[in-house]
Order: sequence, then structure tokens, then C-alpha cells
Amino acid sequence: MSGHAMGQGSIRTDSTPLPSGELTSAKPVFLRLTAMMLLEFVVFGSWFATLGLVLATNGLAGSIALAYSLAAVATIVSPMLFGALGDRFLPSQRVLGLAHLAGAGVMLFLPGAVRAGNGTTVLTLIFVYMLFFMPTLGLSNTIAFRHLGDNERLFPYIRVFGTVGWVVAGLGVGALALSASPDIFYVTAIASLVLGLYAFTLPSSPPVAKGARFSLGDMIGARAFPLLRQRNVAVFFICALLTSISLGVYNTYASPFLGALGIENVAGVLAIGQASEVLFIVVIPIVLSRIGMKWALLLGMCMWGVRFVLFIAAADGHLSMAVAAVALHGICNDFFLVIGAMYLNQVARAEIAAQAQNMLILVVSGLGALIGSYGAGEVYAAVVTADSGPGDWTPLWLVPIGAAILTTALWTAFFRDSRRSEA
Repeated sequence: MSGHAMGQGSIRTDSTPLPSGELTSAKPVFLRLTAMMLLEFVVFGSWFATLGLVLATNGLAGSIALAYSLAAVATIVSPMLFGALGDRFLPSQRVLGLAHLAGAGVMLFLPGAVRAGNGTTVLTLIFVYMLFFMPTLGLSNTIAFRHLGDNERLFPYIRVFGTVGWVVAGLGVGALALSASPDIFYVTAIASLVLGLYAFTLPSSPPVAKGARFSLGDMIGARAFPLLRQRNVAVFFICALLTSISLGVYNTYASPFLGALGIENVAGVLAIGQASEVLFIVVIPIVLSRIGMKWALLLGMCMWGVRFVLFIAAADGHLSMAVAAVALHGICNDFFLVIGAMYLNQVARAEIAAQAQNMLILVVSGLGALIGSYGAGEVYAAVVTADSGPGDWTPLWLVPIGAAILTTALWTAFFRDSRRSEA
């Protein structure tokens, strides 16, 4: 991994504005990786964005927070093990394929369980599905970085197709009027099956640590933990945890809130956020060359607070504010998750790459999402009732606003600017 030789906590901000020559020479592999990323987020975007609305519409509103909390618990339990498998035992593309095939089978049982109002079964199936799915986010990143090699600057141009996949899924679900329907899980099952089969055709990604002694620590990704000894990496993960609390609140209650505002095509509106990611992903190399890693990541983290301020403003009937808050998803996600993945790819050795990427998923979609979803559920239960108006949701949005303020202070004070350290 080329970034490893650059020293602790540093990251290269080199950015060729138009890498068309590299794209041309690596075109076959590049196209296969973009198809992988597109399908990965078609699977995710087809159900996760409007799960809360589906549950609320089908008499399971009380299960919304627990559903997202269990998804976060599954994220904590499974990615490290799958990362170890990808590092040591099975080629990463096979792990990716098997996980999606298993997930497709689980999804087929969810529509019936939701329609039956069986909350226990629904929550169990969501938990099991997420055990299989969440590791695939880190695995897809690992596979992409592996085959890009020294051309890792092209990663945003691959990741942008994940955004396209989410937009396609959201617009498709909205156009079919399935935003609140349990039938979205059938869409997910089909997409999972397609990706599961396609994964076996991807370029081989053999385990880079094959033959090395396996220990219990590998099952929880302990080989990536020493990265936290680096000051910048430790600060990054602390701030990632705080930011992902906001992400957990948004994922859990954004769709029900948009429904409470009277918006009908919720999936279509939420797709605006992913559409904005296309713009922000492609400018990442330019932004890194202009302002550097520290300030690009800070921009992504602090904008999470801004979007919830807009949600508060939207409660007074200003629906355009809600749309603007959704549209900020591009900068919130890209400048936080995508650049964060690039940062870890720079500081992690090749033999722990999969575990390092999955450690990020664990913190963001596991610990942070669990805290955000569970905490938001407690606030929601206390302040929102069947007769509540959008204004009653305000206390819920104050939690992520506070987290964004704290993150901004910590990041500004303690993360060492990589440009200064390289000078």
C-alpha cells in the first residue's frame, strides 16, 4: 500500500485533475469495480433509507429505533470477522459473493413478517441480514483499493457509482410507490442475488496474510487496533464516532420525519441526497489538493449539524429547508466516509487493510449508529406522539447538533494538519 511509507498519520494530497490516461489503461478492471460498487449500494439503498417509514406505516413504529439499533449491533459483531476472513482465508470477492447470496435469502422472509405485524420476527430478520450485509461495505472498499494499486486516487471515481446505485434504488422505489411498502425487501433480495453472483466474476483478491497464524484477536480485528496509537488516527476515530451518532439519528428518523411533514414520495426526496454525492465525490481530489485532509474531513463532519438546523427550520412549514437538509447528504457523507476510507488506506499496512476498513465500518455503522439510534429512540418516545406535529421533533435534532459542535472543537484542536507535517 503506497501510503504506508509516508509516515504516521500522514496522507498524500496529490491530485491529478484529469486522470483520464490512467482510467483508459485500467479501463477493464475499473469498469468491473464500478459495477460492483453500483450494485452494492442498489442493495443498500433499496430498503435502508425508508425502513423507518415502512415500519411506521405498517403498525410497527415502536420498532423503528430498535431495528436500526440491532442493525448497528450486527455491524459491531460481524465486520471484523469478515475482515479477518478476507485478510487470511478466502479471497475477498468470494466472501463478498457469499454474504450477498445469504442476505438475499433472508430478505425474502421480511415482507410477510412486516405485513403480519410480527415485530419480533422482523427485528430478528433485520439483525441476521445485517450480519451478512455490513461487512460487504468494507470488503467492497478493500477490493477496489487492492486492484487500483498505486492509482488509489481513482477511488472516488469508483465510489461515485455507489452513490449512483443508491440514487437509482431510491428513484426506482419512489417511482413504484413502494416507499412505505414491505415489497421493498423483494427488490433488495433480487439485487442481492445479482451482486452475489457477480462478485464471483470479479478480479481475484487473494488473502494477503494467508498462512499467518490466526488468533482470537483476529476475529475482532485486533490487528488493526495498533493504528490507534497514532495521534491523528485516534482523533479521527473519536470524531468519526461522534459524527456517526448524527448519522444514526438521520438514518433512523429522517424518513418518518419527511412523512410527518406531508411529503409523499419520501424515497424520491431522500434520493436527492445521494444525487448530491455524485457532485461532491468527483471533486474530492480537487478539494484535497486545495485545502488538505484536515479541513476536508472537518467540512464533512460539521455539516451534519447544519442539516439538523435545517430540519428544525422545516418544521414551521418550510419544506424547502427539509429538501436542502437532505441535499447536504453529499458533503456530509463524501467528505466524512469516502475521504475517511482513503485516509485509512494510507495509514494501514496491506496485511491489515480489510480489518482497518471494517474497523471504520464498526465505529460508524456500529457503535456510533447504535448510540444515535437508541438515543434518538428514547427522545422520540418522550416527545413524539401520534398527534404530534413536526415542531415536536425539535428535541430529537438537538442531539446531533451538539455532537457536531463537539466534533468541530476536538478536530480543530487535536488533528495535526498533514500538510504541515509533510512540509
